[in-house]
Amino acid sequence: MAKVRITQYKSAIGASKAQKKIIEALGLGKLNRPVEHEAVPEVLGMVRKLQHLLRVEEVNE
Repeated sequence: MAKVRITQYKSAIGASKAQKKIIEALGLGKLNRPVEHEAVPEVLGMVRKLQHLLRVEEVNE
């Protein structure tokens, strides 16, 4: 299964509570610290909600 590397590059200050919970659920919290997740629909949906705060790249293994 494909993996994606997600990096938060903008601050969540001013984001809604729901968006902050999504950031926490993805394992993010500090800027420019990447995390890797499987590219499942649940994760991609969370990324789509926060596309203005995140950078996403596909990981080739």
